[in-house]
This record gives sequence, C-alpha cells and structure tokens, in this order.
Amino acid sequence: MPTFERHVFVCTNRRPDGNPKGCCASKGSAEIAEALKVAVHARGLRGPDRTRVRVNTAGCLDHCAEGPTIVVYPEAVWYGGVRLEDVEEIVSSHLAGGVPVERLRINRP
Repeated sequence: MPTFERHVFVCTNRRPDGNPKGCCASKGSAEIAEALKVAVHARGLRGPDRTRVRVNTAGCLDHCAEGPTIVVYPEAVWYGGVRLEDVEEIVSSHLAGGVPVERLRINRP
C-alpha cells in the first residue's frame, strides 16, 4: 500500500438548502477538489509510483461555517474559506514547498 508525503482531503459534503450550518458543496468544493487534482498532477506531485501527494474528496469535516474546508495530512493543516483562486498557492507553497498558506489556515497551533 502506498505511503503519501501528503494526503489532502476536500470536504464535498452537501446539506439541504437552507441548512443553518451551510455546506462546502454549495460553496464550490467539488470544483476546488478537481482543480487541486489537476494542479498536483501538472506539477508532477503524483510521481510515477503515485506516492507523493494524494487528493481525495471527503464527507463532512465538521467546519461547515468555515468552508470550503481542506485538511492536509500528516501535518493536520486545516484550510477554510478556500476558493478556486487559492488552489495554485496551496499547491505551490504547501504541497510542493512544505510551507502552509497561513492566510487560509483555521485551527492554527
């Protein structure tokens, strides 16, 4: 089983319209997940053995009000309010460079 340098989970949970918690899906998280996958592949971060960076969609990550929410392991870095235009910065700074994007972090240490 492959071991990943970083494993990225993007919440794509959908709640009914009008739910007071809101949901990441209604804020474009599926598009963000796809853009992350494309950017990771384009930068060669998947590697021939497919073990460098893995991007997956996830159910509720329990930070609905701060969504779209992303968490990157093994560092357990949480991002909130992510937009499509943030994807390249997350990929280049954090996933490729190892430096989290502080302006998007939630649950800062």
